[in-house]
Amino acid sequence: MRAEQKRKERRTAFLMWGAGGAVILVLVGFVAFYLVKERATTSLDAVTSAKYPGSLHVQTKVKYKENPPVGGEHNPAWQNCGIYDQPLNNENAVHSMEHGAVWITYQPDLPKAQVDKLKELASKDYMLLSPYPGLPAKVVASSWNKQLKLDSAEDPRLPKFISTYKNNSAETPELGAACDGGVSTVAADAPIPETTPTAAPSSTAGTDAPVTSAPSSSPTG
Repeated sequence: MRAEQKRKERRTAFLMWGAGGAVILVLVGFVAFYLVKERATTSLDAVTSAKYPGSLHVQTKVKYKENPPVGGEHNPAWQNCGIYDQPLNNENAVHSMEHGAVWITYQPDLPKAQVDKLKELASKDYMLLSPYPGLPAKVVASSWNKQLKLDSAEDPRLPKFISTYKNNSAETPELGAACDGGVSTVAADAPIPETTPTAAPSSTAGTDAPVTSAPSSSPTG
């Protein structure tokens, strides 16, 4: 009887330990699955990179390699950070990115609910938001030398891109420079000339040009 009792106790202990081990394995598997899924949905592996130096100022339009641009030559006046409902001059926006801003662009036909989501994300400092005709993706996030193409404003990688690359000390050529006091004009109101005007201003390469005239339009929001 004692032997039978011991066998029953061993069987009970084995079942308990087996069940406990199975529960632990399930929990470990669940945690691992969650971590892998989280890593996949927030990974910035799809970010593309470039190597543009700063302080390359020109008075004319620039033909950029990337669309939208992520750096290179740009206008001496930077775009005031904010939310715009019309396209911006690339050359002004690039200057803002040189100062540490993240520029979010979206296709003009993006649904309003998604645009509203982008406005929420862009309501902080050092952020630019504007529609962009001919954009290669629904939404594109750009900072100096970095870019991420997205299919939705709800993509969890977007806020991670912002937190990682806005005012990024490793990439921003003029970290700490202002994102206001520049221009608030949109491209339609102040187009940048294709060639240098006859009465060309003096070169401002390497220095930011102060804005002395009031902007003709203001960002929304």
